[in-house]
Amino acid sequence: MPCPSLTYQRPEDFAPLFKKLKARENPDQAVESRVRAILEDVASRGDEALAEYTRRFDCPSFTADMLPVPAQDIADALAQIPADDRAIIEEAIGNIRSFHESQKEKSWWTTREDGTILGQMVRPVDSVGLYVPGGQGGETPLISSLLMNAIPAQVAGVERIVAVSPPRADGTLNPYILAAAALLGITEIYRTGSAWSIAAMALGTATIAPVDVLAGPGNIYVTTAKRLLVGQVGIDMIAGPSEIVILADKTAPASWLAADMLSQAEHDPLAASILVTDNCDLAEAVKKELVRQLEILPRGEIARKALADWGSVVVVPDMAAGVEAVNLLAPEHLELAVADPWALLGDIRHAGAIFMGTACPEPVGDYFAGPNHVLPTLGTARFSSALSVETFTKKSSVIAAPAAYTRRHGAKIARLARLEGLEAHARSVECRNE
Repeated sequence: MPCPSLTYQRPEDFAPLFKKLKARENPDQAVESRVRAILEDVASRGDEALAEYTRRFDCPSFTADMLPVPAQDIADALAQIPADDRAIIEEAIGNIRSFHESQKEKSWWTTREDGTILGQMVRPVDSVGLYVPGGQGGETPLISSLLMNAIPAQVAGVERIVAVSPPRADGTLNPYILAAAALLGITEIYRTGSAWSIAAMALGTATIAPVDVLAGPGNIYVTTAKRLLVGQVGIDMIAGPSEIVILADKTAPASWLAADMLSQAEHDPLAASILVTDNCDLAEAVKKELVRQLEILPRGEIARKALADWGSVVVVPDMAAGVEAVNLLAPEHLELAVADPWALLGDIRHAGAIFMGTACPEPVGDYFAGPNHVLPTLGTARFSSALSVETFTKKSSVIAAPAAYTRRHGAKIARLARLEGLEAHARSVECRNE
């Protein structure tokens, strides 16, 4: 049995599943105290603390002068990757940029008959720091993470974009990360990782100037550091382990559904893969496929643990109940693997990204189509959205009230101020009407 089974009739039936999934929110209570110590250390010792942590965890010979990646290394990386791979990355960049261009917001103004002008100015933040996980000692670079975080910031108009990534044992970064950065035009890159790199970007060191917003996925140390620094810097979101929910009917091939569940389960032992279906035969067929495919999956042990601990196959009486179950789960990724996904789309209220039909699996969005793959997890799709251009902008209200407006409404404004016990507020208005 690769993962538990559950029959859903009403929301109360999900209580055991919710209780189980909630345990993924903070699997190690000791992490926060360790991260606080790292933040304090970086604030105190700066570059030397970064070098020391990097020697301990990544590159034994690392020194502080190795933090910046030379511009020549970034340029040279393009020649180190195959031309076909470069072309694929360039095409993905084009798709992602095109999608995010449609998200750009404009400043707006409205003029009232009394001469008052009100509006909103949309401006990019000045600087952004991006965390790019190295992946298995730098050998499986998360290129897509760099693309998905950097491109919306560029579209927003951010002038300074910084990237950090943990070095390999020899002190270098994987050429694919550097080549992707070169194609994006990112030139400020540092070889440092984990919570100490987050501290450096937020607090600043002699080498790394502080940024305004932090973005990018990472392990629990990275996520905890971002959470503890909220208020000193902006962040993209508090991301948890990856998750997928698949709503499927009898038309969906069992082998495809199993492959889609495994596409998330292989991420992390904490990843959650959940199938919801109204067809008992399909549920059983998917379980058999999971067993078969796990045997030949390179990351099979990770996926097997994720499925056993956090996965589920949920059987519902009909599609209406299936949609209800999906909305309760509010998943990061939702696949509508049904004959007519458009018929159900209007009833989906909570999901980070929705993949329509059996021909459109989750990796299409993860890597290539264009929408962002940085998505709300742990049920937070109930109230939050994917990373976007808006993540890297801020809005300023503009109020232009002529003297006649202040004379006309001054007494009312002063009265509201005095109701709150703020006499100086009232006088500030009244003195203009004397």
